[in-house]
Amino acid sequence: MSGAARLAPLLLWLLAAALLGGCGATTAATGVPVAEVESLRVERRARAERSLAEREELERMSFATENSVFKTVDGLPEYRVGPLDVLAISARFGEEVRASEVVVNNRGLISYSFVDDLPVAGLTATEIDDLLTHRLEEYLRNPRIDVLVTEHRSKRASLLGEVASLRQTNSNVALPSGKVTLTGRTTLVELISRASGYTQNADLRNVRLIRRGRSYDINVFDIIEQGKDWLNVVIDDGDVVDIPELPEGGRKVFVMGEVVVQGMYDVKKADTLLAALAAAGMPTRTGREESTLVVRADAAGGAPLVMSVDVSRLLKHGDLSQNIALREGDLVYVPREIVGDINEWIVNHTPLLDFVIEYPRSMQDAYFYRDYLKLDTRKP
Repeated sequence: MSGAARLAPLLLWLLAAALLGGCGATTAATGVPVAEVESLRVERRARAERSLAEREELERMSFATENSVFKTVDGLPEYRVGPLDVLAISARFGEEVRASEVVVNNRGLISYSFVDDLPVAGLTATEIDDLLTHRLEEYLRNPRIDVLVTEHRSKRASLLGEVASLRQTNSNVALPSGKVTLTGRTTLVELISRASGYTQNADLRNVRLIRRGRSYDINVFDIIEQGKDWLNVVIDDGDVVDIPELPEGGRKVFVMGEVVVQGMYDVKKADTLLAALAAAGMPTRTGREESTLVVRADAAGGAPLVMSVDVSRLLKHGDLSQNIALREGDLVYVPREIVGDINEWIVNHTPLLDFVIEYPRSMQDAYFYRDYLKLDTRKP
């Protein structure tokens, strides 16, 4: 269920609470102070530990100097040869050059000239050149050999989901099965580019990489927009990259009340309370910063969690414990007064809420910073 859909019962609960509290300050729904929400402390600690471990692993994968697809030779990445790859082997005799095409068999062996069943799987063209030259020295004086890979057939990665070449019929990239042949060192962004990019429905914030039974969630926006190279992993043979579809209505948080610009904000831009307030232009002079509410719907459909946040402590004293992480569908509300203000806001903003719940797809194009690598599937 999208955040907008979950917001409807949440608003009804807020309306009831506001009506009950409309007669006096003692019954106002002030919320649970964030410092007392144990689930937030546990979540924050677990997220920090998980984030550190995942970052270290992703960094190793992103700055790898070799894997089963390539290795670095003399500072340059070279492709590792495998079964069914095609090699062009040239032998020089004076000014004469004799070229032969050799296919690596299923066991990773080749035969050339006087040499039979030479194991080459896992070697680069440079290494095969050196090995073959050494073996031919038993039969020839000063053999001069050149080896090149002309067809790459042994290494592949798979792309699933909102990939442009899988969604359009006039693509110049033949990718009917989602398979991409790897020809050397290839990063995640390069892999997506080779498949003509992503569609306008792609949720690049939650791209999933599956490698040898392990799953990694990668925010591709952070690579493209913020240059986080440690997320741009080097693709290995057999990797699966799944680009999911945006959830209905995208991923939104709602910032309302005494802020400069009330409305819906993409959670990737407003993933913390401070980021959400900044996106909304910060609280106005009439806003009660110390009584800010963060309302979070209950996944089981029960009463929502209402948390009170002292934004003034965050802004004026740097109390980062108040800067809680937001989730899709969270509602941030900066009141003018504690009593009755939520009720007033709901009444005044019913048309906007109806629009959010009934027509979320109309906001879809706002979720992207750049147009490159994006395919609009609505266009013929």
